[in-house]
Amino acid sequence: MDLLITAITLPFVFAFGACIGSFLNVVIYRLPEGISLIHPPSRCPHCGHRLGKTENVPIFGWLWLRGRCRWCGGPISARYPLIEGITGLLFCGVFLQYQFTLITMGYWVLVSWLVSLAMIDFDTMTLPGELTKSGLILGLIFQGIIGWQVAQTPEYLMTAIGSAVLGIWLFCIVRWGGTWVFGKEALGGGDSKLAAMIGAWLGWKYLLVTSFLACLVGSFFGIGGMMLGFLGRLQHFPFGPFLALGAILSLFWGEIIISTYVQNFFPLS
Repeated sequence: MDLLITAITLPFVFAFGACIGSFLNVVIYRLPEGISLIHPPSRCPHCGHRLGKTENVPIFGWLWLRGRCRWCGGPISARYPLIEGITGLLFCGVFLQYQFTLITMGYWVLVSWLVSLAMIDFDTMTLPGELTKSGLILGLIFQGIIGWQVAQTPEYLMTAIGSAVLGIWLFCIVRWGGTWVFGKEALGGGDSKLAAMIGAWLGWKYLLVTSFLACLVGSFFGIGGMMLGFLGRLQHFPFGPFLALGAILSLFWGEIIISTYVQNFFPLS
């Protein structure tokens, strides 16, 4: 029966996540530009025509229009349905892992923030304080509620605060060290704030896993980019997407990664 309920629920979860992803597209485009997230309504970026109800349906609206504006024929980026689909899949993944719980709703918020921050950093090389700070506060609130629900103690909240502080200091040290070694900033100030947000939501253990994965994937990207010629030596590239990816991987597989590491490097004698 549980499998049947899950199978019936998943399409609705995906649709809900895709709708959230549609709003995230608005956040990703408008927040860096300082444009209201509410007004004006969604419209064609070329001719300014307001999208109708059928045109604004997540994923299917883009497919129905064949990736072009119905009025001017201008191309509509495939990134819009891609973000909607990815968000829907992430919502499904969280639901499959945590089912009908408060944790599920909390982690839906987390992945929404991570997707938005990753894409904004990819586009603008910035991580807006409005998102990192609000994400940090929501993470602390989330841990406080979960801690009270589980044990009626502030332990979870205190751990979240400590993990957030660790995230700030860890990446500030990397930033200062990189500046000293390379003579220029190695990381932006927003990366430490994003790390603090991730620490508040996931705790210090998963923060360390996130940092390791982000550095590993980021290093491969940087080395590969230089070898292929689309990145210059010491050229900056956004690190936020790698932190977001590391956090998402930690959210789903963090415990497996930690246990595998312990078993291989600290086996019981």
